[in-house]
Amino acid sequence: MTDPAPPWAVLALPAVLAGAAWAVASFDAVLGAGTRAAGPGREALRLLVQQPRRTRAADVPLTRFGSTLLPVAAVLAAVVLPLGFRSVSDLPEGIVWFNAMEALAWAAVWLTGWGPNSTLSLIGGYRFLAQGLAYELPHMLAITTAALGAESLRVGDVVDAQAGLWFAVWMPAAFGIYLLSALAMSFWGPFDQPAGRDVAGGAAAELSGVDRIVFLSGRWLLFVVAAAFSVPLFLGGGHGPLLPGWAWTLVKTAVVLAFLVWARRRVPTVRMERYVELAWVVLTPLAVAQALVVAVVVLNR
Repeated sequence: MTDPAPPWAVLALPAVLAGAAWAVASFDAVLGAGTRAAGPGREALRLLVQQPRRTRAADVPLTRFGSTLLPVAAVLAAVVLPLGFRSVSDLPEGIVWFNAMEALAWAAVWLTGWGPNSTLSLIGGYRFLAQGLAYELPHMLAITTAALGAESLRVGDVVDAQAGLWFAVWMPAAFGIYLLSALAMSFWGPFDQPAGRDVAGGAAAELSGVDRIVFLSGRWLLFVVAAAFSVPLFLGGGHGPLLPGWAWTLVKTAVVLAFLVWARRRVPTVRMERYVELAWVVLTPLAVAQALVVAVVVLNR
């Protein structure tokens, strides 16, 4: 079980996540300097001075609610994310809480695409729904497999169960499926169709100014939190020699994020129908098989 974090951690969590998201966005901009020179700072300044625009009959409150809900859901998901062996709240059903906040982010993207009353943004929202239906089941099964291995829904118990052996070692299929579905959840890398250039930015096509900054920041926050959650689930959390627990968590998270950002630049965007087929025909049966193997091991302990 993880120790409770001090009260100030509740206020510090959004700032820490924002700094991490900014660092990852800057790293991504450096890797893509040959094709996109603008970093996050320059892009943010450009959007701040951008002339606001509105589509005809747009539901402005709904659009703003959706774009704001995305970063809020990402921060709420991180509440159960331990730094070393401490988290803001080690809920008894922390695994369920994390998955529920992911579903909330799913709703946020849909609302953002629906609100502007625009064809392009609506297509982006529908793409996210189609993508979400395909990734959610294997994603949920991968998370559940880690909880099954620890025989607990508490994230702290999952970390404690990996004191001797990381779950990624004997649950490699669940670990790989989690990383793939985490990318899809944050519609990032090869799964970026909800924000695709072919529909002028997808769900965010009609967003401008501060609204666009908030939405894109939420997307980066969601990516960082989803990638970071793989550490307590499959990579032993803060367990490791020599360094303190919080340092091991940061090192492992940085490695996962660096790998995913690097892979993004080398894997082309996957067509929606191919990813849906992959998710239903390959990933879901593979996740079920991995869960059954873990269940057999747990029952025979």
